[in-house]
Amino acid sequence: MKKSEFKEKIDELLDTNVDNLTQNEKFSMIRQRIVEFEKNTSYDSSNKGKSWSDDELRVILKTSPTKENCMLLAKAFRRGYGSIEQIFRWAAEDQTTIDRTRPDDIFIKQIKKIAKEIGWRAT
Repeated sequence: MKKSEFKEKIDELLDTNVDNLTQNEKFSMIRQRIVEFEKNTSYDSSNKGKSWSDDELRVILKTSPTKENCMLLAKAFRRGYGSIEQIFRWAAEDQTTIDRTRPDDIFIKQIKKIAKEIGWRAT
C-alpha cells in the first residue's frame, strides 16, 4: 500500500460517523487505540531493568499519569510501559502501606523522595 492510499483510508475513517460520537470523542478514541496498539508493538526498551536517575523520576512525576503520557515516557526513556505506570502507583501509594508491605525497597524510597521534593499529589 502506498502512503497516499493509507492517508486516504485514514481520512475516510475519520470522516465516518460513529454511534453519534462528536469529533473530539472520535479523536480521543483514536488516541486511546494508538496507545493500546503501541503498547503491544515492540519498541526500543533497551534501558529496561536499569536503575532510574532522580532526574528521570522528576520528569515522570511532573507529567500527568495518562496512558498516552505513559507510552510517551516509556519510549523516551526506552523502558517498559508498565514500569512508568508502576512509578505513578508507588508515588501515589500511602506511606503506611509501603512501610507494611515493602519497607526496605530502595527504589520506592527514591520515588517517594522525588515525589515529596516536587510536591507531587495523587488523586
